[in-house]
Formats: sequence, structure tokens, C-alpha cells
Amino acid sequence: MIITLAEEADLPRLLKFRTDSAEWLARKGLDQWSKPFPAAHILASIRASEVFLVKENLASDAAATVTLDRDADSRLWLPEERAQSALYVHKLTVDRKYAGTGLGSRILDWAGDQAFRQGAQWLRLDAWTTNPQLHAYYEEQGFAHVRTSTDADVVSGWAAQRPARQSTDHNLTETEDEAGRDRPMT
Repeated sequence: MIITLAEEADLPRLLKFRTDSAEWLARKGLDQWSKPFPAAHILASIRASEVFLVKENLASDAAATVTLDRDADSRLWLPEERAQSALYVHKLTVDRKYAGTGLGSRILDWAGDQAFRQGAQWLRLDAWTTNPQLHAYYEEQGFAHVRTSTDADVVSGWAAQRPARQSTDHNLTETEDEAGRDRPMT
């Protein structure tokens, strides 16, 4: 699998990841991602080089996506935590065709490696507050629950972190730019 920066032309696919996942979650009785996500927000993240696609090869459709940035939600993270160096995982989505293959775990390891390379202390994320299966998954991936927001307006209020760590076992290859140099991933 390769990981590449998303481009503006990828926006329809990124929105489809979201709607497909929302439909699958609804069949499980979960309301996660039931409200459409603003395309403008995703587009801004693409333009900031924060959105990544995982593919079998450059010509294939995306198998997964993840946004990796330094955007700490002040409703979840305390000022002293926001002062610590961290990268934040957002919108990690794996196409159902790749469910159960360990791809999500490999993406999290890649993200942790990116955080380590950038000198961050933590890899952090938040998860839908009412999805305990997702919480358990992230805990299985080594994330420690920090807190759950009690703010009713924060639907993705389960906050967790794990130390940033170097990893070469994620089996994801980063693409190169036109000149053959490694493209910066964040």
C-alpha cells in the first residue's frame, strides 16, 4: 500500500468515505457521522496538505483516508496539553472492502511515526462519544483514554493519546514528488 497526499480532485471520494461510513454505522444503530460534513472544511485540510489517501497503487481507488494535523480542539484538550507537541488524527476511514485487514492499525502506526519524525511527544485523537466499540479499538491500538467531554455540543468527545513512536513496520510507502524526492507528509 502507498500513502499519498490528497488533492482537490479527491474531494468527492473523501465525501463518499464519510457517507459510506455513516450508512454502515447507522445499520449498526450508531448516529456517528450522520450529519453531512462541510466539504469546505475538508477542502481546507487538503489545501493545507493534511489529508492522506491510502491506495494499493497510484492508479487504484483509495482504500482509506486520514487527516493528520496539529489542530487540538480546545473543548477537549486542556491548555497545558495543547502546549505539548502533538499530531492529531482526524477522519480516519477505511473502505469496508478493507475492513478486518489491519489497515487502520497500520495507518495509526504510520501517523505515530510521522509524529515521531516531527518531534511530537504525542499522537492524539478524538472519537465519537457514543461509540464504545471505537473506543475499545483505539485502546487496543495503544491509546490511553484521557477524558470524555460532557459538553453536549461535542459529539466526538472521547479524547485519547499514545506516545509518538518510530515505526517501520506499518508497510505503507510514501509517494515521491515529481523530482523523486520524498514528499513531506505533513
